[in-house]
Amino acid sequence: MELNSSISAVVTGGASGLGEATARALRAKGVKVALLDMNKTKGEALAAEIGATFCEANVTSEESVVAAFEKARAANGQERILVNCAGTGNAIKTASRDKKTGETRRFPTDAFNFIIQINLVGTYRCIAISAQGMLSLEPLANGERGAIVNTASVAAQDGQIGQAAYTASKAGINGVTLVVARDLASEGIRCNTIMPGLFNTPLLGAAPEAVKAALGAQVPFPPRLGNPPEYASLALQMIENGYFNGECVRLDGAIRMAPR
Repeated sequence: MELNSSISAVVTGGASGLGEATARALRAKGVKVALLDMNKTKGEALAAEIGATFCEANVTSEESVVAAFEKARAANGQERILVNCAGTGNAIKTASRDKKTGETRRFPTDAFNFIIQINLVGTYRCIAISAQGMLSLEPLANGERGAIVNTASVAAQDGQIGQAAYTASKAGINGVTLVVARDLASEGIRCNTIMPGLFNTPLLGAAPEAVKAALGAQVPFPPRLGNPPEYASLALQMIENGYFNGECVRLDGAIRMAPR
């Protein structure tokens, strides 16, 4: 898909991190962008800076997401591009025991479900709503109607201790990628997923620089954290390359995560 000012995009989690970098990269190509995010302050500020539209949205709420897409489409027209970057995580062992007191506890199911609802169900919700809208578009010269890029994680394959919910949610995103690509193939809509490794995003923002440096040193090459524009570069390649479809691609400097 050729990126230009006639194309519209929706980026979830677009107010910061990977989503922000992708929104900036799309705007640099002239694409009209709508930022879907819960953070109204950051979202409105970024939208004003780059000339985008901010749409407040909670991906766990059908009503909220539908309203956000309606606002985005009213401003920019029906999107041909969806990039899903909204997500979160936690780290709690499935079950654990205090070695001093012998007290045991387990990972509450509600806490597990919370992550699934945001990362997996929220991603699928946006895919389905966006794809339904893309069906109304006339195909481009190459027969393409749209392109979807999702964000999983290397944890989908190398989940660490305490990451049962996070890993399940990201593995689920990987799992639906090929199915969605097959579901939408006859309509000219492609779907791919990026699995980032250790990236310098707000999820690591509060960590001391020494901790970030130590994490980066675990990466074979380059021995550093990934930078959000590197994610955005791959996202744009997935959008622009019309033969890129149904794939889940690691972007991780060749790291393989240890158990902890």
